[in-house]
Amino acid sequence: MRRWHVVHTHANAEWKALANLRRQGFEAYLPRYRKIRRHARRTETVAAALFPRYLFLRLDAAKERWRAVLSTFGVAGLICRDGVPAPVPEGIVEAIMAREDSQAFVDLTRQAEFKPGDAVQVLAGPFADHVAQFQGPSAAERVVLLLEILGRTLRVEVSREFVTAAA
Repeated sequence: MRRWHVVHTHANAEWKALANLRRQGFEAYLPRYRKIRRHARRTETVAAALFPRYLFLRLDAAKERWRAVLSTFGVAGLICRDGVPAPVPEGIVEAIMAREDSQAFVDLTRQAEFKPGDAVQVLAGPFADHVAQFQGPSAAERVVLLLEILGRTLRVEVSREFVTAAA
């Protein structure tokens, strides 16, 4: 029975391993997402591996020539148990695939919605690591927060991606 298995790749070689595995006739899947990269006051969106240094390979370990995977350029190894590739639990890879959008990027924007008054933590920007009180959504993927700074309550707007539930 064909099951999904995990391939460990060399650093920054997920794309190379994916191409080489497919060239050998294997069914391989590299979940990817849109990553916002900021550098020198520039922001760009790039494709990135959802699980850096890992991808999925579908095969029947009892019948297929899985040892060929080990000598594939870009591959560091297979995740094994007792010398045999360990299958991923049923439904995990399919659930990841189900979250893909029309361009085959995993949609990570479905985040837990906050209610006014919820405690949230700011992840980046000038208010990074501060805990604030969620006020509500704003325009253009931004949210309004109340921050306690120097004994005063400040109302600030930050990007939705920079906010997570406070621990």
